[in-house]
Amino acid sequence: MVGYAFMGVAHSQAWRTAPRFFDLPLDVDMTVVAGRDEQAVTAAAARLGWREATTDWKQLVLRDDVDLVDVCTPGDTHAEIAIAALAAGKHVLCEKPLANSVAEAEAMTAAAARSSGLAMVGFTYRRVPAVQLARTLVEQGRIGTVRHVRAQYLQDWIADPAAPLSWRLDKQKAGSGALGDIGAHVVDLAQFVTGEQVTGVSAVLETFVHERPVADQFSGLSGTSSSGRTGPVTVDDAALFLGRMSGGGLASFEATRFAYGRKNAIRLEINGSRGSLAFDFEDMNVLHYFDAQEPAETAGFRRIVVTEPEHAYVAAWWPAGHGLGYEHAFTHQVVDLVGAIAAGTQPTPSFADGLQVQRVLDAVERSAAAGSTWTTTQPEAPARGGDPT
Repeated sequence: MVGYAFMGVAHSQAWRTAPRFFDLPLDVDMTVVAGRDEQAVTAAAARLGWREATTDWKQLVLRDDVDLVDVCTPGDTHAEIAIAALAAGKHVLCEKPLANSVAEAEAMTAAAARSSGLAMVGFTYRRVPAVQLARTLVEQGRIGTVRHVRAQYLQDWIADPAAPLSWRLDKQKAGSGALGDIGAHVVDLAQFVTGEQVTGVSAVLETFVHERPVADQFSGLSGTSSSGRTGPVTVDDAALFLGRMSGGGLASFEATRFAYGRKNAIRLEINGSRGSLAFDFEDMNVLHYFDAQEPAETAGFRRIVVTEPEHAYVAAWWPAGHGLGYEHAFTHQVVDLVGAIAAGTQPTPSFADGLQVQRVLDAVERSAAAGSTWTTTQPEAPARGGDPT
C-alpha cells in the first residue's frame, strides 16, 4: 500500500478484516506500506498491521513478493504510481477519483488495458448493502423507467472559515474540491444504481472562502508553511449541476463541504415510472422503497432495514438487525477485488469506469467555466482528414 493517512487506515482495516469474516479464494499478506516520512510510515506499519515499511514506492512496485499495489495517496500521484505498478504486472486498487484530469485517467486506463494485472478504482460506497439492494430493485424493474435522479453529498468539515488549509484545498494536489472529493462518489452511485450514464451537464462551482489559516504541520502549499499565515484555497467549495441520464431521465447533483449539520449525508433518490427509491448514508442500513402499483389507500414509502443474511455481504457479519458501519464497505471492496483476481475477471468499478466519472467531472468544470453552458460528457471525436469543404 502507498499512503497511510485516512484512506490508508480504512484500507488497512479492510485488508486485515476481510480474511477473518469472509472465505477468500486467495490469502492476504499485508507485505509493505510506503510513505515519505520514514519514522511516520514505520509507526503506521506497526499500528495498521503491515510487515514492513519503506519510503521508496518505486522499489515497492517492483518487488517479487508484492502482487497488488493499493494506492491511497493524493490525486496528483495516482497516475504515476498506478501506471508504474501496472507496467510491473501488478494488480492495482486506486482510490477515487481515479486521477486529477481526463488525460491522466486515459493514460491509467490504457496502462490497465496493456497490463497482465487487473485494476479497480475505489468507489467504496457501491459496497453498502442498501445501495446494492437499490441497484437490484432497479435491475428487476421495480421502479420502472428512470425519470429523475437526485444525488447529494453534504458535509460541513470546512464550513468554518477558520478551518485550516489541507492538501484537499490545493488544486495541484487534489484536482478539484468538493466536486472530485465527494461529488465523484454521487456521480458513480447514480450511474451504478440506475445502470445508466450521465451524458451532459449544466454546472455551477463556487468557492466561499478564498483564504485559510495555515496549520503548524501543514506544508502542502508553497510559501505558506509557517504558523499565523494564510494561504489560498484553489478549489471549489461546492458544486451544483443538472444532468441528463443516458436513458432520458433528468438528474441533479450537489456536493458541498459547507452544509452545517450534515456530516456525511450521501443522499440518492430515484423516481421511476413504477416507483421510487431513497437512500441516505447517515442512515446507511436503511433503504426506502415506494411501489406505485399499490392501491392509493395503502401506498407509502416502505422502510427496509437492510441487515438480513439475504442482503449482499451481510451473511458474513452479525445476526439480522445488527447494523453495519462505514468501514464494512471497504472490507466488501477487498472481498470483491480478491474474488475477481482469483477468477481472472475484471473487477468493478474498472479504471474505464473511473475514466467515465472523470469525464463527468471534467464536463462540470468546463460548463461552470463557460457560464453553465450545456456540456457533453462524451470525448470529442478525433479530427477527420480530407477536404475541409
